[in-house]
Amino acid sequence: MKQLIAEGVLNPGDKLISEKELAEKLQVGRSAVREAFRALEAMGILEIRPGGGTFVRRVEPQELIDVLSLVLIMNRDTTEELMELRKILEVESAGLAALRHTPEELAQMEEALAQMEADINAGELGEKADWKFHYAIAEATHNSLLVELMNTIAGTMQRVLRAARMQLYMTPGTPQRLLNEHKAIFQAIKEGRDQDARRAMFEHLDKVEKVLRI
Repeated sequence: MKQLIAEGVLNPGDKLISEKELAEKLQVGRSAVREAFRALEAMGILEIRPGGGTFVRRVEPQELIDVLSLVLIMNRDTTEELMELRKILEVESAGLAALRHTPEELAQMEEALAQMEADINAGELGEKADWKFHYAIAEATHNSLLVELMNTIAGTMQRVLRAARMQLYMTPGTPQRLLNEHKAIFQAIKEGRDQDARRAMFEHLDKVEKVLRI
C-alpha cells in the first residue's frame, strides 16, 4: 500500500476498497488487512472514518518534520546502544521489582497495561503506556539511582519506543504479541517470581532488538 502511494497510484483523499475486498485481492485474512490499516493509520498514512471507509491522508508539513525526526532518532547506532542499555537496566529491574513491589506499584503497572490494551484496540501505537509500564517497574525496585537513570534517558527512550512500534506494527499480530509479553512480565512480578520476571523482560527486549536490526 505504501508502494502504491509512493508510485502515485493512490493519492491523498483516495478511498480504499473494503477490508474484505482487499483481503480477497491479496489472498490474506481480513485480520491481517485490519492490522495493516491500523498500523498505517498510526503512522499517519491512512485515515479510518467509522462508517465512512478508509482514506489516504493528506500529510501536512509539520507531520513530515515529525517523520524526519523519527528517522533521525532511528539511527542504528543510537537504537542498538539504547537497547543494550535497556537490557542492562531493565532485566535486573524486573527481578528486583518482583521482590520489592508494593500493591500501589502493581496497580500502576496494571493501569499502564490497561491503557496499552485500549490504545492497541483503538489502532494507536501505545508508546506512552509502554513507557509508563517500564517506568513503574523501575520505581518498584526502590532503587533511587536506577529511577534517576530511567529519568535521564526518558526523552530518548520514549521517542525510540514510538519509532520502534511504528516499525514493529508492520508485522501482523505484533501489537497483541507485545501486549502479551508485557502481561507475562507483569504476572511474574506480581507473583514474586524474580527469575521468571528477568527472563520475560530479557526475551521481550531481545525480540524487539532483533526486529529493529532487520
